[in-house]
Amino acid sequence: MREHIDAEDQRDAEVEEDVVREDDKDEDVEAQGEEEQEEDGEDQSRRKRARVNTEGDSRPTGSSPKVEKRKQTLPRDVDGFIPGSIVRIQLENFLTYDWVEFRPGPYLNMVFGPNGTGKSSIACAICLGLNFPPALLARAPDVNSYVKNDKQSGYIEIELKGASGKENLVIRRSIQRNSKSAPFTLNGKSASGREINARMAELNVQVSNLCTFLPQDRVAEFARMTPQQLLRETQRAAGNENLTSWHDTLISAGKELRQVQELVNNDREQLKTMEDRNANLERDVRRYEERRALEKKIELLEFIVPIKEYYEAREKYRIMKPKQREAIRNLQRLQKRHKPYIDLDKALEQEVKEREKQRESRKAAAKRKFAAMSEKWEENEKLESQAEDIKNRLDNLKKSERDRLASIKRLEKSIAEGEERLANPPETEDLDDLNRQLRELQHQHVIDQQQVTDLQERQKANVAKGSEIKYQIDQITRNLQQLDSQSHQKLEALKRSDSDCGAVVEWLRRNQNRFRMEVFEPAVLCVTVPNRGYIDAVESCFGLTQLKTFVAQCEEDYQLLNRLCVDTPEAIGRKARINTWFKVRDENRLAPPPVPREELKALGFDGYAIDFIECPEGLKWFLCSDVRLHRTAIAANPRMVDPNRAMDMAARANGANYIIGRVYNQVTRSRYGRRLPQNTTREIQQARMLAAATVDPQIKRDLLDQLNNARESLRAVEDEEKELTKLDGEIRATHRAYKEAYDNIMDRKKAVVDAQRKMQAIQLKLDEYRKKLERLQNAKPVDVERNNLKQSLLTLAHRRVEIVREYVAHMRSAIKEQEKATRAGLEFIQACANKSALEALCKEQKEEIQQVEATALKIHAEFKALKEDSKRKLEITKTKYEEVEEDVRESFHEMEAAGTIQAKSSEEWEAELQQRREELDMNMNTNANVVDQYNKRKAEIETLTATIEEREKRILRIEQNIKTARENWQPELEKLVTSIGQKFSAAFDRIGCAGEIRIREDEDYEKWAIDIMVKFRDHEKLQLLTGERQSGGERSLTTILYLMSLTEEARAPFSLVDEINQGMDQRAERAVHNSLVEVTCRPESGQYFLITPKLLPDLNYHERMKILCVNNGEWLPEEKGLGNMMGLIDNVLRARQANRANSAS
Repeated sequence: MREHIDAEDQRDAEVEEDVVREDDKDEDVEAQGEEEQEEDGEDQSRRKRARVNTEGDSRPTGSSPKVEKRKQTLPRDVDGFIPGSIVRIQLENFLTYDWVEFRPGPYLNMVFGPNGTGKSSIACAICLGLNFPPALLARAPDVNSYVKNDKQSGYIEIELKGASGKENLVIRRSIQRNSKSAPFTLNGKSASGREINARMAELNVQVSNLCTFLPQDRVAEFARMTPQQLLRETQRAAGNENLTSWHDTLISAGKELRQVQELVNNDREQLKTMEDRNANLERDVRRYEERRALEKKIELLEFIVPIKEYYEAREKYRIMKPKQREAIRNLQRLQKRHKPYIDLDKALEQEVKEREKQRESRKAAAKRKFAAMSEKWEENEKLESQAEDIKNRLDNLKKSERDRLASIKRLEKSIAEGEERLANPPETEDLDDLNRQLRELQHQHVIDQQQVTDLQERQKANVAKGSEIKYQIDQITRNLQQLDSQSHQKLEALKRSDSDCGAVVEWLRRNQNRFRMEVFEPAVLCVTVPNRGYIDAVESCFGLTQLKTFVAQCEEDYQLLNRLCVDTPEAIGRKARINTWFKVRDENRLAPPPVPREELKALGFDGYAIDFIECPEGLKWFLCSDVRLHRTAIAANPRMVDPNRAMDMAARANGANYIIGRVYNQVTRSRYGRRLPQNTTREIQQARMLAAATVDPQIKRDLLDQLNNARESLRAVEDEEKELTKLDGEIRATHRAYKEAYDNIMDRKKAVVDAQRKMQAIQLKLDEYRKKLERLQNAKPVDVERNNLKQSLLTLAHRRVEIVREYVAHMRSAIKEQEKATRAGLEFIQACANKSALEALCKEQKEEIQQVEATALKIHAEFKALKEDSKRKLEITKTKYEEVEEDVRESFHEMEAAGTIQAKSSEEWEAELQQRREELDMNMNTNANVVDQYNKRKAEIETLTATIEEREKRILRIEQNIKTARENWQPELEKLVTSIGQKFSAAFDRIGCAGEIRIREDEDYEKWAIDIMVKFRDHEKLQLLTGERQSGGERSLTTILYLMSLTEEARAPFSLVDEINQGMDQRAERAVHNSLVEVTCRPESGQYFLITPKLLPDLNYHERMKILCVNNGEWLPEEKGLGNMMGLIDNVLRARQANRANSAS
């Protein structure tokens, strides 16, 4: 056991010496800075461990590495404590303690004592007293659980060293057994947990970091920490204080960069699709624009032509107007000169008209008289015809009388025969009895018919039920077939992930006949990989968009597919968001494979991706042109391929892709400088799209159960059908018997009814004969009829005489009217002769007047026509002016101002208009929707391009931020890990083992890690430290050596490890102890707590370390302060000094 000394008396002197040494050290560091940089390469070579093989094994070199002097980073006060160090701890009713108070030293504090005395309780008190969560201790989850068993309350009081020139922080936390709340006081004043946390952050206290605070129950967790967690905890505990913030910046910026790059890649794919679609529409758009230009030109010409025609018509009207005025004046002058002749000619012409009127009036009167004569003549003819009829009837009276008498005799005979038949009717059955039998039979038939109806209803229900069950069986069978169908499984998975794409696939399967050539479904449905060993690699060659792209084989089908599905809702009832592709097939423009297949096999590759798929032949153009499967080499076994040769192959091909094992390599050449090849790698994921979805066994079992139940139900329906068929036969036999009985009764009834009808018919005929006989017997006598006819004949003769007299009167009146008409005709002829004589006498004057008048009329007609034409064209021009657009008017005014309109005639403008119309007819009409789609997509392309540019700028900013952060972070991290690694390797060398600290880099900064590699036996290789591979003692040894190596770089004011030496052998424990004392007792080291239940003999100690012995038990004095070992030591020393003084005197 080490002999104790008066630490308090020695502390001030030690601190002064430390300050002096630190000042000297600072000067030495500054003076040697440049020399160390020059010698860095030599130092690194000296610090490297000797390798005995290429597998990473190492052995002690026999020389300890040079320990680089570390600049003081933690400000130390005159008392030796740095801010945040623990100056004092006082506990009451806490776990095993009733009350305790101890003061640790500023350097190594070794806490030891028997098991169960309360050593680990100190670690618990530090954690809980500084407001860190109980979960860090891996013990009880609640603070009130730490109150001593037989007590109701207690407290933890910790005094931390304050900043230079400021008072210490005294933090007290009171705990109650019956309350989960544990309030704080700070320097005697109430404080919140948030305030305590803020003060801990200011002092950089890191109790939650396993690298600085390792309780007993969490020692094993250190080895179980992932390398990524170890890196983050190491950064928090040591090195540059900005390491964690730089690392967080890199992680967040890296995630953001990947997200933005993914967005940019997706946007670029979408942009390429949109540009391809617009490129296919450019020809139609140009044709449309040319047509619109022609239409505008035609619209202008259609506006110019009527205006030009109006101008020309107006000019002709202005020229004709004076000519018309002159012709009228000439005619008026001539008419004035020949006025006597004209007046006489007009008088004679008036007389001719009057005579002609009188003549026509007389002729009409004569015609009326002749018409009256014709009427009387026709009336007389009718009366004569009636007289002839009466004479004929007189001649027929004798014959009618003989026929009447004969009819009377015949009727009397028929009446006698009928009366005899009525008196002797035939014998018949009783009709009422027959009707009664018929009603009884029909009543029974109604009952039977109801049974038939019921049977039919049951048969219908049975048939319907059977049909429904058969339909269910068919449906279930189809569902089972679909579950086993890989294509259906893929389609269902596609519909779940992209409803638009799935709906268009189903529509396309029903409407392939609408396309000229086959339109291929997305590759996810029509591409299969027979060898499932390559399915992950093949799918990794596709982008998600490419897997869902519809491929057309001609532009016509491409346009039709886009119009029906994308641009309009005609296909699926809504506009679908799908990807379509078409490119004119040109094998010459397709980049060839990087190397021939024979050379590819020699490199160790299995083939190109296109070799491992099955798909329609027409789809391969898309897979080669867009997906480039023919240029992507695949090697399933990574050991068969030399990565360097594969890289060289891709670089020689000016860039290519290849897959080795589960790593996808994308080789490109830089666009700058020497155009060096660049390789981007990523791990391929498990195939999800090309692999068929797995069938849920429960769904299949449910369908099979439904199928069996349906078949059982169908058998029951068939059995019932047999029973109903048997019952139907019985009912049919009953119906046949009813039919026979019914027919028999009806035949007998018909015989009775027929007999009754015959007797009724005889009675009806007899009545009719009697009426006829009575009518013939009561007919008028022949003499009376004869006298009546003679009287009618005499009346007609008198009427004919009157008509003859009226006819003679009309004839005489007609002769008189005819004479008057003849006289009027002669007078008309005389007037015409007089006019002709005048015309013959003045023929020259008349011809001159007619000639001048005809000329004047012609000129006037032309003038009027020109005037009307000018007005009409003016109205047309006005209407056209109102109809045309403003730009057409402006174009016209510009042309008119330039004199272009006047330079051509209307015929020339019309010819040009016809020429433009012919050009328009030759220009095929393009749907305006195509142009709208083009312009809309063009705007979307511009927007998307701007978005891509903005995101690329954002990527550059992020990359710059990453570069800046990495340039700050990585050197500091490497410096820290190198420093820790040197100390770690040296510590392992001293115990005859090997250990290294490595940084594992990754594209994802979140996956950067620190690997602790250890080897405890000569025949082993360096192995990664894990929670399972090494033994407990090996893990403990590695842990303490790593924490010890970290101590010199630590930024935390204090560190703690609890019983880390458990499981170590004596040699390792001694070496670790001695190394720990050496490291933690250096002047620049921080406060360190080592809790251990035992100590080996003959260990190394240092004057800066402090040993705290825990002596806890039932026989301790009740008075506080008694039993303090430091007090006992002080008393012993004072007694010795007193004895020496007495002896000297």
